[in-house]
Amino acid sequence: MARDHSEGGSAPAPAPGRLPDLGALQLLVAVAETGSLGQAAARLRISQPTASERMRTLERRMGLQLLVRATTGSQLTPAGQVVTDWARRLLDQAETLVEGVAALRAQQQGSLKVAASLTLAEHLLPGWLAALREADPHIHVALRVANSHQVVQALRRGETDLGFIEGPWTPPDLTAAPVGRDRLVIVAAPGHPWARRRRPVTGEELAATPLLLRESGSGTRETLERALRPWHGPQVPVLELGSTAPLRAAALAGAAPAVLSELAVRQDLADGRLVEVPHDEGLRLSRTLRAVWPTGTRLPDPALHLLRVARRATPT
Repeated sequence: MARDHSEGGSAPAPAPGRLPDLGALQLLVAVAETGSLGQAAARLRISQPTASERMRTLERRMGLQLLVRATTGSQLTPAGQVVTDWARRLLDQAETLVEGVAALRAQQQGSLKVAASLTLAEHLLPGWLAALREADPHIHVALRVANSHQVVQALRRGETDLGFIEGPWTPPDLTAAPVGRDRLVIVAAPGHPWARRRRPVTGEELAATPLLLRESGSGTRETLERALRPWHGPQVPVLELGSTAPLRAAALAGAAPAVLSELAVRQDLADGRLVEVPHDEGLRLSRTLRAVWPTGTRLPDPALHLLRVARRATPT
């Protein structure tokens, strides 16, 4: 039985500095799911010669043999299986990017103005907006990303129709509806001493430890401050930033433990890049995610539609 990886026999030399084409990664995933380069090409509505050329180009850029072709079909090599798993995650993120960019672009023509805190905007809003657009393609959304305090201020100034916040409180002049639950997790790099401890972190310990924290006014920070109030915490942070990404990077580098949304570090925990540090049950680090709008005002129909989508999509 004649076999080769795509058309040739040995792994090609890599072309350094080139990112893989997303269409080629889609093709690789389709081959994994169908077991055939021809069937994968048909699924993606491309010719088999085009599919073969894309696969050769992908292997050449990576310097890896990804497929073994035979008369009975195509099989992934061990390296191909690993790359396919990575590709699935990358393609999921690409879809999130497309939805997020579409929402930001709609600021110029938005019929619905939405303001959302960072955690919601990064991890939940893209899916909600995709479902909203599928249900009604004529709704255009202008999305503003801010911390929870800034979302509240935008609603009070009439700059947005509907807000989404993650703090532990709702101002008395706003009406709120729950759209989900989240919890904060204490995380550390695998090499940090806290990653190896067996005894849960107490509230007193956490309050006295310099941490990596979000800025004041964020829902994450307010939830932590409320949880540590009995111990007069938190301590002066090692690093305080208005974005989760650099705090994750600092935690990954082992700078200090961080207290962040589980939504923001879920993949890091699954991949073992970060370790969740257990804490006492008395530390209340869970929170309700809420949609908010000015009390006494009637939500416009597009806002009501988005609110229904959010409440259906996320268990409360």
